[in-house]
Amino acid sequence: MTASPEATRRGPHTDDDLLRTAMIEAAEKLLARSEDQDIATRAVCEAVGVTQPRLYRLFGDKRGLLDAVADAGFERYARHKAQLEQTGDPVVDLHTGWDDHMDFAGANPALYQLMFAPRPHSHSQARRQILALLEASLLRCSAIGALRIDVNHAAQLILSSNVGVALSRIAEPDLFDEGLSHRARDAAFGAVLALPATSATEDPVSDAARQLHSQLTLTGSEALEPAEESLLERWLERIVERSGRARPENT
Repeated sequence: MTASPEATRRGPHTDDDLLRTAMIEAAEKLLARSEDQDIATRAVCEAVGVTQPRLYRLFGDKRGLLDAVADAGFERYARHKAQLEQTGDPVVDLHTGWDDHMDFAGANPALYQLMFAPRPHSHSQARRQILALLEASLLRCSAIGALRIDVNHAAQLILSSNVGVALSRIAEPDLFDEGLSHRARDAAFGAVLALPATSATEDPVSDAARQLHSQLTLTGSEALEPAEESLLERWLERIVERSGRARPENT
């Protein structure tokens, strides 16, 4: 029996992609209905009408399937973030981003836990990718002098705080104090933001170097050759790094 023209046009890779997507969607739906945050691969296969060997061929094992569900969640999260209106004030956008993150967690509790709660041997890139989105927002803050520490450390502190609060609300919704989210947000932002951006600081040279480095990363400079720009960025990094090592001795 020959393959249909439609199947020939699609090819085996297209069929695998469609099946992979269907399995990910089925797994997420089953996860959302699960009382113990777990799913059976047999149930996923039954939901899409295939045998378990097909699942193992596409995902390797159950962990691979769950990683794929988590990464699909990130793609949805990233598309939503891209649709948010970006204002001329990156600090305002940062506040909006915190609240939006909490809204995503509340609307997708099972998926959110899969994306952010530690899982042994997980290879999902969801958390790392969301951290990169946050770093991009903080780079805008740094470029206007509104960040007092480097972008990566600021992103790690804020995301850890945001995730911790979101997971607490999912775990104990009846005991959760809604005001806690904004108190935690203000505490985390207070540790990394320099407000107002023009205020005097203990290390104005390091702050200026950090701001210039961030601005170069965002826009580059037509006044410099690529090699010159790379050298300038390295000098700025050294100023910031040396200041970070020296600061504890001065406090």
